[in-house]
Amino acid sequence: MSDMQAEAIMESARRRSIGFLNWAHFLDHYVILIFPTVVIGLEAVYGRSYGELIALATAAFTAFGLFALPAGWLADNWSRRNMIALYFFGTGACCLLVGLSQSFETLALALFGVGLFAAIYHPVGTPMVVDAATKRGRTMAFNGICGNIGVSVASGCTALIAASLGWRYAFFLPAAVFVVTGFVYLAMVPDDRGKRVVRAPDQDVALSRPLTIAVVLMFLLLAFWVGLVFNALTIMLPKLVEQRAAAGTSLGTVGLLATVVFLCGGMAQFTMGRAVERVTPHLIMSMIAAVQVIGILLALYTTGWWLLPSLALAVAAIYGQVTVNDLVLARYTPPAWRGRIYAVRFFLIFTMAGPAAWGIGRLYEQGGFDVVLGVGAVIAVLGALNTFAISALVSGVENRRARAVARSAVAQPAE
Repeated sequence: MSDMQAEAIMESARRRSIGFLNWAHFLDHYVILIFPTVVIGLEAVYGRSYGELIALATAAFTAFGLFALPAGWLADNWSRRNMIALYFFGTGACCLLVGLSQSFETLALALFGVGLFAAIYHPVGTPMVVDAATKRGRTMAFNGICGNIGVSVASGCTALIAASLGWRYAFFLPAAVFVVTGFVYLAMVPDDRGKRVVRAPDQDVALSRPLTIAVVLMFLLLAFWVGLVFNALTIMLPKLVEQRAAAGTSLGTVGLLATVVFLCGGMAQFTMGRAVERVTPHLIMSMIAAVQVIGILLALYTTGWWLLPSLALAVAAIYGQVTVNDLVLARYTPPAWRGRIYAVRFFLIFTMAGPAAWGIGRLYEQGGFDVVLGVGAVIAVLGALNTFAISALVSGVENRRARAVARSAVAQPAE
């Protein structure tokens, strides 16, 4: 086999791997948000309040974050490709168990299983995308879009399936998709044990060790704030739309409106890949953090149809923030640290889903969505301050880097 043929085979394998990882990202965010939409219809089935029922999802969301750390460790010490296969098969099997559940206890246990296996994707899939990308900004932005589309269509698709076939089929159908995808993935993506091909160019900005540690620690604190806001808004959005913008309408209509909000917000992702190639990423990160605060405050004080654009603005900022934060983290951390740092970051972000689901239930019982959104706005402000601190910390490095490049250009002899 010639070098050219070998290169073509490697390029084809790289593209297939990224394609499956994009699809896996879509499914990951879709599956974790099935229950927050289904729960609206379960109020009548079980005779329980929304606050009681949404708290049942705490097990799934807690597992979604909790198992990010062991998933990343297993991938590094076993096989990333096989861990993604386990993600497909395990999540599909647990979705089937959710649909078959007959009691609150078995439902909670099955939802925990969904969260456990769904936790595999981010700490395993994201480093795989970073390693395989030849144009990191665009590739990671598109990967982020795929995940956000999963969030966007989860409410609408789940509502339509539940309304036409029953809520159990909202889990049965994704279960089939997961299992079939797992078999196709194993057939088309070769085993990676003992070999790791890194194609990404070295785009990192070198920082001193103390500054690198400071940036990483501040990012991990930011993951705490981001996790609370991201999970809280995505979990409560269908019920928020139903109560304050579409009262008295069907579950299908509520799901459709929630999907429109998510899709409008997700459109922000289409500009992220090119934006970070033209503007310093940490500046974009700061602007998005400010917009997020504005969007949540507008959602707090608007009702009716005006609520929808307010939520779209907030969701756009939240979606954009997650992807840009990943890019900035990759820019300022050494490649040798990246897998472990991403694992801890996603552990913090998605572990916050459990407390977010629990907190929504408790705060909603105390004062409705005014209290929930008010607390969310405070958390968003704290996250924005954290983001501004990171931006200030690295801006000096970027300025020195730009001056060094300018001096180097001036020093070049004329030809």
